[in-house]
Amino acid sequence: MYDLTSVLEFDALSEVRPGSSILISGPAMSGKERLAYDILADGLRKDDGAVVVTTGDGAGSVVEEFRSLVPDLDDSQLGVIDCRGEGGTDEEAIGNAHAHHVSSPGDLTGIGIGITKALEGLHNAGNEQGRLALVSLSTMLTYTDKKTVFKFCHVLSSRLDSAGYIGVFTIDSGAHDDQTLQVIKQAFDGMIDVRDAEGGGREARVLGLAGEPTDWQDI
Repeated sequence: MYDLTSVLEFDALSEVRPGSSILISGPAMSGKERLAYDILADGLRKDDGAVVVTTGDGAGSVVEEFRSLVPDLDDSQLGVIDCRGEGGTDEEAIGNAHAHHVSSPGDLTGIGIGITKALEGLHNAGNEQGRLALVSLSTMLTYTDKKTVFKFCHVLSSRLDSAGYIGVFTIDSGAHDDQTLQVIKQAFDGMIDVRDAEGGGREARVLGLAGEPTDWQDI
């Protein structure tokens, strides 16, 4: 089981089953990416492997970000799939981290291949469990339709289940209609909902992972 309570203090996150996929939903600028990265950084400190699928930041920037979050990071724990369509060669080593470049956020086949290679590389490096973050599904949805993204998430969830990893996926709740959000949500075991609090700061709640949805609480 994975314990995520050192990142978010919800009892529902104290025993997350390996293979679980969690959607982090919230409006723009509500800290979804930071939360996803904090969940991976927490795992890296516990010697888990980590895979980042990025549609915005370059692979080099992602590696540097995790080096700052985890000062004693062993780069070999980290794999990055850079989907921006930049970066030249398919494969790249950044320190001991492995980066795989994909032609665009809509190249779901290429992203899947990159994830498979990253999982295999981390397994071969001795990482028996780990965490994956995909940032963000909203960018993917600008390149392809919701049914295709749903199928991709569903297949990826099965792959994470086989690997014993957990996955966190971010989506901008304000960028899509209700029907799209409902379709995408069905691919996940649970959701962390994030919003801006009325008095400032942010609030979150957890749905679907353990019993009833939690109340909103400050984070």
